[in-house]
Amino acid sequence: MKSDVLIIGSGLAGVTAALILAEKNLSVSLITRSSDIEETNTRDAQGGIIYHGAGDPRLLEKDIIKAGAGINNKTAVKILAEEGPKAVKDILIRNLKINFTKDKKNNFHLTQEAGHSTRRILHVNDQTGLAIEKTFVKKLKTYSNIKVFTNHSLIDLLTLPYHLKNSLSYRKKTNCVGAYVLDNQHKKVEIFLAKKIVLATGGIGQIYMRTCNAKVSRADGLVAAYRAGAKLANVEYIQFHPTSFYHHSLSNFLITEALRGEGAKLKNQKGELFMKKYDKRGSLAPRDIVSQGIFQQMLDNNEDYVLLDACSYISSQKIKKMFPHIYQTCKKYGVDITREPIPVAPTAHYFCGGVKVDTFGRTGIDNLYAVGEVSCTGVHGANRLASTSLLECLLWGKRAGENINKTIKKEKIIDEQLIKSWRYTHKISKIDPALIQQDWFLIKSIMWNYVGIIRTEKRLQRAVDDLAHLDREIDFFYRDVFISDELIGLRNGVKAALIIAQAALKNKKSLGCHFRKEII
Repeated sequence: MKSDVLIIGSGLAGVTAALILAEKNLSVSLITRSSDIEETNTRDAQGGIIYHGAGDPRLLEKDIIKAGAGINNKTAVKILAEEGPKAVKDILIRNLKINFTKDKKNNFHLTQEAGHSTRRILHVNDQTGLAIEKTFVKKLKTYSNIKVFTNHSLIDLLTLPYHLKNSLSYRKKTNCVGAYVLDNQHKKVEIFLAKKIVLATGGIGQIYMRTCNAKVSRADGLVAAYRAGAKLANVEYIQFHPTSFYHHSLSNFLITEALRGEGAKLKNQKGELFMKKYDKRGSLAPRDIVSQGIFQQMLDNNEDYVLLDACSYISSQKIKKMFPHIYQTCKKYGVDITREPIPVAPTAHYFCGGVKVDTFGRTGIDNLYAVGEVSCTGVHGANRLASTSLLECLLWGKRAGENINKTIKKEKIIDEQLIKSWRYTHKISKIDPALIQQDWFLIKSIMWNYVGIIRTEKRLQRAVDDLAHLDREIDFFYRDVFISDELIGLRNGVKAALIIAQAALKNKKSLGCHFRKEII
């Protein structure tokens, strides 16, 4: 399969890049391992996307850097604060005409979230990501030069000289020319070739026991880039969202920060407000502080969850109007949030690190870009400010698309005959699902217990030792088994977990969402 550009991933960053490129009449192949193109972290984003508020863009820069503990890439933050709102206006409002929530005066209703100094969050009630993703997908279907491949899993990136049949003849810098991709329906490995490749595979949440991430978020793009030789950055900084709905039948439903922005407060099961013990901003402190506060309360009181009280501070009418999805979902599982507090607990949410990129999403490998959560622009530093993720996806998807359009004319698609064919192995044709499930259970348990919200030297060392052993075992297994999506995910999951654990062990400084606490 050949095209001008190959985009791997269908969340906001990927579809934005696809739209920009399609409008420039470039051919695009867009692949996703899900059978549903909309199954992304974007779809599940509730709160909203940063637009503009009083004092912006300078105040927004200040809020982002404060939340990120000061290690942010200041240049990237400045670009986001200055160019981001214009991208929202041009793409989401004018082009896609997304129906953002408005107030009684027909102005956009801007809400406030934790860590923000002012109201600046544009939203579609409490299902902003769903509205954006659906609208984008509908728009992309109108372009004949975009071809979508669902149920296709990234195996590895194709790079020169490594994947050349005659690698000794190559004397240039490492160059990405495509990818090995598994067609899950037909159980066949295909070679996708392109002039430019864009990784937009999202985060790594599925390597944790509790996560709100989509099932596609298992680090496929991160590990493929790592194997290809791309540099990674800030991978120890994993953000845990403080408030996911705690229920035995539903493990991945977030309670948006906007609920706290509108007045809801955190309490322990005794009904006591506790967040002021950890930060003067209370329930509106940044996510890392709130998650750590909740986790400590759970440990101190031997409880599995705390309570988010909206009904005592927000009218039932406002709750139903602004947060209909949360209200309906919680009620479905027996909690009427207009009458009683919501049981909540932290969950693995966002990957602040990733493949190191510049201000146009370019990695250190020629013709390979990374955008969205898989990338590390440096915007988020040690902890992401609420609602910056969708904005970063939109803006860097746009900037990458524009840079590709500007530079693609000098590139050519390589002749497939020069590339090594995929080598199938048939030593073991069928995988015992119990082995896959048990290995995943080990990975998720190790990451949750040892590389989670509160980390210690001993926990991290144990994680590295256990994961290194598991990584070797899975890699040997991978070489002997007929390729499958389950095996690809397991191989990538354990490698990502090991990379993150090693970085967390190496970084002795407790900062942001990399919180180290030595227990004697």
